[in-house]
Amino acid sequence: MSRFLISCGGTGGHLSPGIALGEALVARGHSATLLISNKKVDARLIEKYAHLKFLRIPGAPFSMSPVGFAKFFVKQAAAFIFGVNLVRTQRPDGIVGFGGFTTSSVIIAGALFNVPVVLHEANRVPGRAIRLLGRLARRVYLPPGIRLRDVRLSALRHMGLPVRKEIVREPREAALQSFGLDPRFSVLVVLGGSQGATSLNDWADKNAGALALEGVQVCCVTGLGKREPEVREFRTRRGEPIKAIFFPFCDRMGALLSAADLVVSRAGAGTIAELIRCTTPAILIPYPFAADNHQWANARFFEMQGGGLVLAQERLSDLTAEVRDAIFNEWLLRKFRANLLRMDRANSIDDMLNDLEELSAPAPALAQPKPA
Repeated sequence: MSRFLISCGGTGGHLSPGIALGEALVARGHSATLLISNKKVDARLIEKYAHLKFLRIPGAPFSMSPVGFAKFFVKQAAAFIFGVNLVRTQRPDGIVGFGGFTTSSVIIAGALFNVPVVLHEANRVPGRAIRLLGRLARRVYLPPGIRLRDVRLSALRHMGLPVRKEIVREPREAALQSFGLDPRFSVLVVLGGSQGATSLNDWADKNAGALALEGVQVCCVTGLGKREPEVREFRTRRGEPIKAIFFPFCDRMGALLSAADLVVSRAGAGTIAELIRCTTPAILIPYPFAADNHQWANARFFEMQGGGLVLAQERLSDLTAEVRDAIFNEWLLRKFRANLLRMDRANSIDDMLNDLEELSAPAPALAQPKPA
């Protein structure tokens, strides 16, 4: 049995694959400790995973503002001390970092103690932590076709993003029933990532009635702290009752995506991986202020692979028309779903596990020479 530390806190896009990897390692008989942040989204997401071990690590996101940078510097110094003590006491056989502000301290600590460190980047534009720490890693997992200048070719592997085992396509009727949705009408799900998106929430709020008239039910996951849960009642053009549902968080994403005919979403790598796993077509609205515009690169690749469409934030006024054109076009939706099914064949969790086991295995003892 090997012991692993998995640094994955701060956002759902980092924590969800960390949970997926942790569960897969434990299923193979290994030990996994997941390092998370003190943010609300982390606390909410781990509630279902009492069988996994979590530790909260100090840290704050990088900021260019004087106050923000000072906070970042102090928290990262505390995180480094935390990481050094953790690696020294636990002596892990491997450390995996999924990027973000919780990753750097424990990766550096692992490198100092000569522990094999591994980095995983799911976005098609690698983040700051992955770029800076890549040369310390024994292995760097990147999306297909992506390279990093400072990472030697022998360390590079192309891997998909681990997806939690419960994120699977479910029977649609059961999924609809679990959310109180009417099987007679189409379902549009609106997602803003683990922390929500105010502009998408506002669009859903403003357009839910017009879409209901045409027989489209809206389910909007608003993000923790963005607004209170709400069910709004409408009527279709025929006078049939239909509703729109707003709730801050969903811990049944497999069921929600299985209920959806179409999703409107930001373009984080974690969300895209779950859309692919559940073969749910989407219109992606990349967050325009994402670091290095990485969501635009993610969305464009998704569109080029035939999983759905991309619409820029500045064209949000066109979104209602785009939804109408797609959600009632069954031929187009079938084509998207077929492409998503093809894309899901790139799931590589088993390849990742095999590689991690090889990296963490103790070196074979040298044979002693026989006495003369």
